[in-house]
Amino acid sequence: MKKRLTMMLLLLFAVASILAACGGSNANEGESEAPPSGNTGGETTPEKSEEPKLGGKLKVLTHRTDLVNDGTLDKYVDAFKAKYPDAEIEFEGLTNYAQDIQVRLTTGEAGDVLMIPSGLATSEYPNYFDPLPDEMFEDVYFADNTLFEDKRYGISTGVNTQGIVYNKKAFEAAGIDKIPASLDELYAAAEKLKAADIIPLYMNFGAQWTMGNWADNSAWYVAGDPQFASKLVSEEAPFKVDNAWGTLAEIARTFVQKEWVEKDLYTNNWEISKGEMAAGKAGMYFLGNWVIPQVIGAGAASEDIGFFPLPYDNNGQHNAPLGSDYFIAVSKESENKELATAWIEFFVKESGYVEDSGFMPINKTKESTIPQLAEFQSFKPTLIESEATDPKFNEIANKAQIGIGTGDYVQEYVVADDLQAAFDKLNTKWKEAKTALGY
Repeated sequence: MKKRLTMMLLLLFAVASILAACGGSNANEGESEAPPSGNTGGETTPEKSEEPKLGGKLKVLTHRTDLVNDGTLDKYVDAFKAKYPDAEIEFEGLTNYAQDIQVRLTTGEAGDVLMIPSGLATSEYPNYFDPLPDEMFEDVYFADNTLFEDKRYGISTGVNTQGIVYNKKAFEAAGIDKIPASLDELYAAAEKLKAADIIPLYMNFGAQWTMGNWADNSAWYVAGDPQFASKLVSEEAPFKVDNAWGTLAEIARTFVQKEWVEKDLYTNNWEISKGEMAAGKAGMYFLGNWVIPQVIGAGAASEDIGFFPLPYDNNGQHNAPLGSDYFIAVSKESENKELATAWIEFFVKESGYVEDSGFMPINKTKESTIPQLAEFQSFKPTLIESEATDPKFNEIANKAQIGIGTGDYVQEYVVADDLQAAFDKLNTKWKEAKTALGY
């Protein structure tokens, strides 16, 4: 009996010693960190397999009023709550987001999570947003676009690219059995579509804004230089037949001159054109991947719509752009920043929002599950990320009344009798504005 009592006392003493030794550190500190998102495939202890015990309420401000109204965002919340059962998320859709969010930021009513307004200077980010963890940006596109003083304040919600959206049934009806990989093949496909009484390419000339794709929206990646426009600041005659601007202009002019576009050039038939594309009455668009869901929404079957890079020359290998949609951030005023950060990472990497919106994945190591984007990437284009342009470029263009981004000046030289003469007029205006501004 005495031996048994002695053993029990020794055991209690040993346990007490272990507990005392552990008392010198914070045992909960390690548990507050989120576990790795990857699955190693092996057995793990319960402590490592469980998600952090995060909970509370979040208010998320969004520009996607359509997804608020149709319940798509609620679907994402249900999946998020499977990981964080104690989380509650409320969405507020702002119809005029770009303007309304500016007011919300100044009044401190920006909720917990929001999209960063594009007009806000990066130097102001610390006033309104909480930095996101560095590990969130591993292998992510546009990782440094919201960087200020070594801290990142927003992460991209989706990646856009640009190319030829096409109707497969229209191609089949025209006898096109190979996707054009060169400019000559693109022209040959257009001729076959015209012969089949199908509009080869719906340029949407009358919509005007679409014409920027044949100029400033695309010249930088055709040139293979995201700083293409910035470098034009030092030039007195940037509009040249033998640079990227001229390359795109000549392609657009060829399509118009050969009557490979819509007959009624000057009427804005944007909405009508989507129905024409969906029905196979038009064969191609030169637009971004964002238009694909809209064509499908206009009545096309997803499997009948394809996407390939613009073959702007006959060299075989072509560039394509990568641009970001809105960047999402945690409000500095949020009282639940840890949960807000968890929602952001889930939203951009796991929810399905990227795919549902027709975007490319923000992770550089992943390929899109959207069939049209998978097809686009199968052509192995050289993808070039967009970069900020020297503000002097827009200052000169505005002073010269050259509507960068509007497409109006592009309309003029696409139908001009002499492209060089049209470029000379633009260059004269550019030089005068540049001189007046002292650049």
